[in-house]
Amino acid sequence: MSVNIILADDHTLFREGLLSILNSELGFTVIAQAENGREVVKLARKMEADVIVMDIAMPELNGIEATRQVLQENPGLKVVALSMHSDRHFVTGMLKAGAKGYLLKDCAGSELIKAVREVLQDRYYISEEISTTVLNDYVGKLVEQGGDVSELSSREREVLQLIAEGKATQEIAETLFISVKTVEAHRAKIKAKLKLNSIPELTKYAIREGLTSLE
Repeated sequence: MSVNIILADDHTLFREGLLSILNSELGFTVIAQAENGREVVKLARKMEADVIVMDIAMPELNGIEATRQVLQENPGLKVVALSMHSDRHFVTGMLKAGAKGYLLKDCAGSELIKAVREVLQDRYYISEEISTTVLNDYVGKLVEQGGDVSELSSREREVLQLIAEGKATQEIAETLFISVKTVEAHRAKIKAKLKLNSIPELTKYAIREGLTSLE
């Protein structure tokens, strides 16, 4: 069975390690690599991939939002998430976005091949190191409406991440190919929906909800 994989992680050395593991498996081929979520979305549009191995904490567009956008356009793709965090915000965020696998980075090497094979069978694969409490929380809440962040539109989540990463209004406008006035309008809506008034408050919220970890 031939399996085409897109590998997304902003840490070059870690990505190279995963590349070696994946390419050494019979039938597995890494056909493209990305350093941020925006690149992943673009690659998924033009490459014939079966699986995306997706880091969560990436600049410009985090893995949760990238997964959501990719699967909206390519529902047949399978996503395996990678993270340093076992916090429920990251786990539930990725699973709600449509990821089938979730691996902690410190054990990704030994589990990655197994995880990819499981998700290709349309089964979930979750790192054993993630606590039962986190999994129970996911099972109980996945079907419920999410937290306040679910009230934000996809574009508003993108803007919020870039704000939290310290991008100026002009930089955000250039990154998203929108006007400065549109960025300001999104920021005002985000503050109103989340009932937060300052950039530090927005940044803290974005980190807590898994939109960015500022790793």
